[in-house]
Amino acid sequence: MKTHKDLEVWKNSIELVAEIYKITNLFPKFEIYGLTNQMRRAAVSVPSNISEGAARNSKKEFIQFLYIAQGSVAELETQLITSQNLQFINENQLNETANRLNLIRSQITGLIRHLKQS
Repeated sequence: MKTHKDLEVWKNSIELVAEIYKITNLFPKFEIYGLTNQMRRAAVSVPSNISEGAARNSKKEFIQFLYIAQGSVAELETQLITSQNLQFINENQLNETANRLNLIRSQITGLIRHLKQS
């Protein structure tokens, strides 16, 4: 790996950020400082923590940042379910985004496993 930009999980999480911004653009304006803001922050947190961890000088620190990214994935999943319950998104949008989240979650888990074994 040369930089975090070479990681598929980072690339997928960058795409997730764009997807979340598109979804939240359709939310009611009164949610701009509520759920919209929280979802955007959680989404941006995923690639940000992956890149910050990769830039650190130790595997232990990288793994810690990956766990933080994993937490942001879980947070975002909860916010998406809440959005669907509030009827801000439909079931199809929830399922599509949940599939991307599951892929990213799996990739982070695999990267953590790889780093621990090497």
